[in-house]
Amino acid sequence: MTEISVLLLAAGNSSRMGGNTKQLLPWGDTTLLGHAIQEAKKVTGSVLVLLGYHSEAIKQSIGEQADILINPQWEKGMGSSISLGTKNLLKKDPLLKGILIMVGDQPFLDASHLGELLEKFQNHAAKIVGTSYGDGLGVPTLFDVTLARELMALDPHHGAKGVIEKYKKQALGVSPKGREGDIDTMDAYHRALTMAKEPGLK
Repeated sequence: MTEISVLLLAAGNSSRMGGNTKQLLPWGDTTLLGHAIQEAKKVTGSVLVLLGYHSEAIKQSIGEQADILINPQWEKGMGSSISLGTKNLLKKDPLLKGILIMVGDQPFLDASHLGELLEKFQNHAAKIVGTSYGDGLGVPTLFDVTLARELMALDPHHGAKGVIEKYKKQALGVSPKGREGDIDTMDAYHRALTMAKEPGLK
């Protein structure tokens, strides 16, 4: 199998969650972040979680489930976490083939979706395989390791959209099949809990 590491971004301060720490919200028998880790580990044994806000409490909830890296500059933005995480992954495994960037608040984009991304990455000569959102791609997104230098050089205030746009002719998309909603508010969280009880969803 192509060697892939997951970079799971969970450093934000959940500013729209009414004082709740999104990463610690219950989901099934774990938390939102714990669920994301579980799904990631179904496709690779290498999962690195980037923490920032409220890191000590979140770190305790993760325990031994995954590797953890604290971003002391998390307030600068997602780009800083992607850059720091990419550097760490390459240092840990110089034979890495790809980096799968995902977030912890998309509980319905589970291991089956991650597996589709990985399968397309393995079977096509694409530098990027991402989740399709209308005319563009977004997280979860799998980047070929040849793009690592550009991921490490991201503007701290921005994510990897610029890299995706730059290599769009060498990028492929995978449909989220209606499961792409993320959880940014408590209303969205409660709607997601209701959806999770529907047949065929977890």
